[in-house]
Amino acid sequence: MRRRTFIAGLAGAAAWPLAARAQRSGKAPIIGYIGANIEAIDRPRLDGFMRRLADLGWAEGRNIALDARWTQGVVARAGEIATEFVRRPVDLILTAGDAQVIAAKKATATIPILFAAVGDPVGNGLVASLARPGGNATGLSIQLTDSVGKRVDLLRDLIPNLRRLGLIGNFANPTVALEMNAAQSEARALDIEVIPSGFAGTADAAPAIERLKGRVEALYVCQDPLVGSSIAEISASALDARLPTMFSVRDLAARGGLISYGPSYLGLYRRAAEMADKILRGAKPADIPVEQPTQFELVINLKTANALGIDVSGTLLNRADEVIE
Repeated sequence: MRRRTFIAGLAGAAAWPLAARAQRSGKAPIIGYIGANIEAIDRPRLDGFMRRLADLGWAEGRNIALDARWTQGVVARAGEIATEFVRRPVDLILTAGDAQVIAAKKATATIPILFAAVGDPVGNGLVASLARPGGNATGLSIQLTDSVGKRVDLLRDLIPNLRRLGLIGNFANPTVALEMNAAQSEARALDIEVIPSGFAGTADAAPAIERLKGRVEALYVCQDPLVGSSIAEISASALDARLPTMFSVRDLAARGGLISYGPSYLGLYRRAAEMADKILRGAKPADIPVEQPTQFELVINLKTANALGIDVSGTLLNRADEVIE
């Protein structure tokens, strides 16, 4: 996928750099992080962000401060956290997920918002365009629907006789609805019947899979923070139903899923740190183009494959970026 070229100079004298403002006030700039998932999933990504930020001269406890909070996949909590950050106030809000950025933008039109990963920033009104975001938010778009076909093809490689595919996810999320529609189109083009089953909370994940038991041969899990927070329930229920699962995030395959294909979230967060550095030094989010991922990873969980009795071909294993045993 073509990466958008980053062209952004430092803002002019009228844009008072956060670092200079902090120096004058005697306080280090504060980054407020709204974790869209449970901490166990988001923490390694945030750590990668902070390590890259340190490479660029921002050391936590010396000249930068971090206030990290977690939504546990509950969108309403993102709005509460954003409001708390505005009251504090923080100097930069970092988050991921379309709904989380929408919540942050509702809370503030002035504090810079940096998103490490969102599905459809233009379609969901987060930015005016990828090249010229406008407003107070910018970051990285994973363009989730662009890689749906690849995930469906990989499921076909894994299960050559795949004829019925279950789609599960939080269908109330507009971005999930886009991914679901794209997955339905890709599957039907391959003469694969699609059966959707939505869930709106962690307690609903297992029943959503139970409804598909015996009716489908594999599961395509649409990406949403609720999925990350429900991964234990999803993995256990899918294993009980003898259903292989496809995810778009490496961490979910590592936590009991069978296979994943999507952008490297660690890479996205590290790139977000470079964008944060520019904002901290005075660049305006409105002038920083939204970028797209260049690093994708295919992950296969052989432990789950063995538990399901699935023989993964050597060809597919050789294509994998990571094999979990």
